[in-house]
Amino acid sequence: MYGREAWTITKEIQRKIEAAEMWFFRRMLRVPWTARKTNEEVLKETETTRSLTNRIRRRQAKFVGHIMIENLITTGRMEGKKSRKDKERKCLMV
Repeated sequence: MYGREAWTITKEIQRKIEAAEMWFFRRMLRVPWTARKTNEEVLKETETTRSLTNRIRRRQAKFVGHIMIENLITTGRMEGKKSRKDKERKCLMV
């Protein structure tokens, strides 16, 4: 999950993430791979839903928002905290 904000999630990667999530649930419940349990049965036992992909997408959205705000502040299109260098540059331009 390291660096998930920068991942490009394709259908294949999403499928692998969901498979890994189900593998985690099965390991927690100690369900052997030979047991004939569907993913839905495992999810009912854990009383949860698949949420790993949604969490990754939410983190990506937050990251993009953070980058956009930082870009607006550093380019001067939005008021906010500026570094000391930016203030010195402004004084030199006047």
